[in-house]
Amino acid sequence: MSGWVLGVIGGSGLYEIEGLEDPRWIDIESPFGAPSDQLLSGRLGDVRLYFLPRHGRGHRLPPGAINARANIDALKRCGCTDVISISAVGSLRESLPPGTFVVVDQFIDRTHGRQASFFGPGLVAHVSMAHPVCARLSSLAAAAARAAGASVAEGGTYLAMEGPQFSTAAESRLYRSWGCDVIGMTGMPEAKLAREAELPYASVAMVTDFDAWDDEIAHVEVGQILAQLAANAAAARELLRCLATNLPAERAPSPIDTALDGAILTQPAVRDPAMLRQLSAVAGRALGLRTQAR
Repeated sequence: MSGWVLGVIGGSGLYEIEGLEDPRWIDIESPFGAPSDQLLSGRLGDVRLYFLPRHGRGHRLPPGAINARANIDALKRCGCTDVISISAVGSLRESLPPGTFVVVDQFIDRTHGRQASFFGPGLVAHVSMAHPVCARLSSLAAAAARAAGASVAEGGTYLAMEGPQFSTAAESRLYRSWGCDVIGMTGMPEAKLAREAELPYASVAMVTDFDAWDDEIAHVEVGQILAQLAANAAAARELLRCLATNLPAERAPSPIDTALDGAILTQPAVRDPAMLRQLSAVAGRALGLRTQAR
């Protein structure tokens, strides 16, 4: 295998991966603060993989406390070329019952108060988010989910809410009217940050429950979610094994590898030196910097 280094961000219920060769938990320091946890390094067959539990082992972190910038920066510093996000979501559609794996292709961001960009005063950039996931990686993830025996829906819109509370019935019905298919609390700003870091990103949203839009369906409760999470997590681990096994022998370049080309507006003479140091990993290529990897 040449060129592929997979970063995996595991959501609720997925806190580690069994079956890795040469597994070890490693510390990665980020100038953006502490990642959610150590990263689990190992191999699946011929593929190097770095796994990060989004909520930390033991589920210590609520959605709003996740340092998504540090998480993405840490994966970039490890040399990851592509990132798979696995998360638990509620369903906004009758056709997407619990147990369905939705490989989403769009997001609506309703989060607030989260650090949503690596850039800012002193170094300004605007990346395109018209198509927020990598179509190639998403297709590979969908095929792997099918091979793992999951029920798969390819394509769908993910409503990212702030949480930690679940939706009101009125909110849930509003999101349905917007054309959203699933609802979760962690897909944003993670997908935006992955794009700024030039990391092709795919999101596999595992349905645990129906959201609150139908009064004839039992409303979401944590106990119901936990039971479905256990079943979903086993399929997610098999998905990763199938994905690593079936990746193309050579990783062809992705347009997302150069997503920052033309996106940085601040002229070199006035760029903030402190920000340049922070961005040595996520934007080192575009800025002409030597990446300060681990």
